[in-house]
Amino acid sequence: MTLMENISEVTEFILVGLTDALQLQVPLFLIFNLIYLITLVGSLGMIMLILLDSHLHTPMYLFLSNLSLMDCVYASAVTPKVLVGLLTGDKLISYNACAAQMFFFAAFATTEDFLLTSMAFDRHVAVCKPLNYTTTMTSTVCALLVTGSYICGLLQTSIHVALTFHLSFCHSNVINHFFCDLLSLLSLSCSDIYTNEIVLFTLAACNVFFTLLVILNSYLFIFIAILSMHSAEGRKKAFSTCASHLTTVSIFYGTTIFMYLQPTSSHSMDTDKMASVFYTMIIPMLNPLVYSLRNKDVKSAFKKVVEKAKLSLGLNF
Repeated sequence: MTLMENISEVTEFILVGLTDALQLQVPLFLIFNLIYLITLVGSLGMIMLILLDSHLHTPMYLFLSNLSLMDCVYASAVTPKVLVGLLTGDKLISYNACAAQMFFFAAFATTEDFLLTSMAFDRHVAVCKPLNYTTTMTSTVCALLVTGSYICGLLQTSIHVALTFHLSFCHSNVINHFFCDLLSLLSLSCSDIYTNEIVLFTLAACNVFFTLLVILNSYLFIFIAILSMHSAEGRKKAFSTCASHLTTVSIFYGTTIFMYLQPTSSHSMDTDKMASVFYTMIIPMLNPLVYSLRNKDVKSAFKKVVEKAKLSLGLNF
């Protein structure tokens, strides 16, 4: 007997999706399919480059490889179902599949939150204490930071999913969203969701407060260190090492704060859907692009891989 049978009569949910306009289904399918392919190629390509090039076996790229894995997984938790719905019109999702989708998306998105914080600390040490970098960012410290990020993401998401799927969904099974979003499910419940909202807001607020405190504190010291440098070239080099991470942080936290640090009653579903497209599909696509287009080490590693591939295939062009 499943949890569903004990608590609720709902056996499946209906995802309303982004739009009912038939003329938009194919264009949206093509756009989202292209975005998803870029995400997979970019994220998996970044992981492969880091594995293959020994010059990228550093703390920064350890974090970046895990960030790429996060992008790949939580985009894959949502996008394929969206594509199926646009192509076939199938908007049904089973109760257990909905719970699984919520878990994998939220767990890896939250893990990414803590990974970005770890990366900020790494950049702080690299810029502010370069002579102590190798002794501070040891393999043990890096492993603890990465492992801690996964534990925090999985633990917090387990709490949210357990609380959400112990609610009764007796009013409706129609989710006004394109995936099983936590806030959308809470709005469907006929149970008292006060505890859920308090837990959601408290954990989200604590996450944002702690992670932003570490990130802002790290960048405050980074900017002070950059301004104190006498060489313009040194300032430019130091800033360039942080620019990609700062861009990613700004995009990620902007959408997170917009979505989850406001009361459920103040949410506009159309606005939320647009924001959700951004953080479920666009951000995972942008991250590998941001880190590769502005990164000389990644470009160099990519050129080496291409040259090796050409030599192995006997190509000289």
